[in-house]
Parts: sequence; C-alpha cells; structure tokens
Amino acid sequence: MNKKKLINMAIKARKNAYVPYSRFHVGAALITKSGKIYTGCNIESASYTPTNCAERTAIFKAVSEGHRDIETIVIIGDSEFTYPCGVCRQVMREFNKNMHVIIAKDENNFKEYTLEELLPNSFGPEDLKNKEERCNEL
Repeated sequence: MNKKKLINMAIKARKNAYVPYSRFHVGAALITKSGKIYTGCNIESASYTPTNCAERTAIFKAVSEGHRDIETIVIIGDSEFTYPCGVCRQVMREFNKNMHVIIAKDENNFKEYTLEELLPNSFGPEDLKNKEERCNEL
C-alpha cells in the first residue's frame, strides 16, 4: 500500500468527523495484513464520555468485519501532528504490538513510528495468557 494513498484516505475520513464541541477533526486509515482498508473519524457526544477517537473507530470497524491483523494505521488531525491518546494506543496494542503508526500533517509531511516507540513496555493479550498459566500451576 502506498503511504500517500493511505494518508489521503485518512484526510478524507477526517472530513466526516462529528466534532460540534471540540471542533478538532481527526481522521484515521488502516490497512490489514490481507490488504483490506478501513477508515474512521472522531465522533463526539454531548455527555463527552461516549466520544470515540478516529483510530478506535477505524479499528472497531475492521474488527467488526473480522479483521484483527492490523499492519499500519495513519492518523491525521487539525494540529501540526496529532498523536493517538493513551486509550487508542492500548487498543492498537491489542491487535498488533508491532503495528506501524504514521502520524501525518499531509501526504508529504509525516512521521513514522512503531507502536513500541509510542507505547513502550506495554501490556497485551499474552500477559493475560501467562497469568492463566500461572493460575493453573497453583
């Protein structure tokens, strides 16, 4: 997948953001290992707590259609560079601890990271499996 194409898809998704309170538009686009692409935007709620970030919207769309093998995600917001919040980083971690993360300003100005760089020493599904194994040993 061409990075610029994925960035442009995130830019397009950002236009759909529902942000009447913050007025801060964020778009995301991801690609799975099988090549399937999903996009998402942030969606706010008047009661704030149910608000959903663009990254999670895209991830939840992919997972709801049976794709859990996320390879790369692009995030683009209204500021210079918009990084994922802690909750989004943890959700990203759930589906690929080696995920490639692109933070874009536009198609020609972006930064690339591994999820490990953005969420070092993270907790993931394999940590729970180890707990189950330890409990079975007791």
